[in-house]
Amino acid sequence: MASAKSNEPLRVGLFVGREWSWPPAFIEEVNRRNDGVIAEYVQVGGTMMDEPCPYRVIVDRISHEVPYYRSYLKNAALQGVKVVNDPFMWTADDKFFGASLANKLGVVSPKTVVLPNKDYVPGIVHSESLRNLKYPMDWNAVVEAVGGTPCVLKDAHGGGWKEVYIVHSVSELIWRYNQSGLLTMILQEFIQWDNYARCMCLGQEEIYVMKYDPSERKYHDEHDFSPELYERIVRDAKTLVQGFGYDMNTVEFAIRNGVPYAIDFMNPAPDMDVNSLGRKHFDWMVTHMADMCIKMAKGKTGTRDSYEWGKLAKRAGTK
Repeated sequence: MASAKSNEPLRVGLFVGREWSWPPAFIEEVNRRNDGVIAEYVQVGGTMMDEPCPYRVIVDRISHEVPYYRSYLKNAALQGVKVVNDPFMWTADDKFFGASLANKLGVVSPKTVVLPNKDYVPGIVHSESLRNLKYPMDWNAVVEAVGGTPCVLKDAHGGGWKEVYIVHSVSELIWRYNQSGLLTMILQEFIQWDNYARCMCLGQEEIYVMKYDPSERKYHDEHDFSPELYERIVRDAKTLVQGFGYDMNTVEFAIRNGVPYAIDFMNPAPDMDVNSLGRKHFDWMVTHMADMCIKMAKGKTGTRDSYEWGKLAKRAGTK
């Protein structure tokens, strides 16, 4: 496990991409507290197998787009580091599994169907490599399964509103599907919402509920949810992040007739920019992320503790 000598502070490392407001504010917030923990940007450039990691906690906001970082983070987890978020779960996750898990956990979410890929990597011979695949696909049955049109076609591994389409007919669905290339697409029930919530979820316990308008990409400073609705949103959000094991995530609910539908809950690198959140929500993200990471740095739990290989490695390292 990464550790510091008794006279050295514990270290929190940060992997980031093109975001300029939250990272420096978070680093400044952690360091100004003078609490035996320091935060800084991680610097890497070639990593040896089983290489020790100097950090107690690493916050990951970009490895989904930089594969080398993901490999580094998996090795860091092997060394006992607490990685936010778990790179193994993040690597394996997709929106179809998420919809199935939400259903198993009793959280209301849109009806969802995963579709065969439109295109395949070189070497796939359709008549030989795809013998398990039914063809042609019954598009009418697929649309009926999610409640008819309009419905939503989206990338099962996507984020940031990329490759998301509201389709209004079977012919439009087929046309959009034919443009999807190598992506794995899902089709979802369209929820015509009358209110909308986005929740920041930290440490699998702390749920910060915000009123959000996805059509305008706008956060409101205050929400107007009834106490009963607010309580259910918090409960369902907590259920989802605990199920996925994410310590930094946003969960979105499209509210229809007083029922919150968990419509998007796989955001392990959530928006934390001051320009979109507004100052009130941004300040909460900065201070509460600092609280969480300092607590994790001083704790004993590592990402590997959830895995059998991690337990074996931990035991082998104590001999």
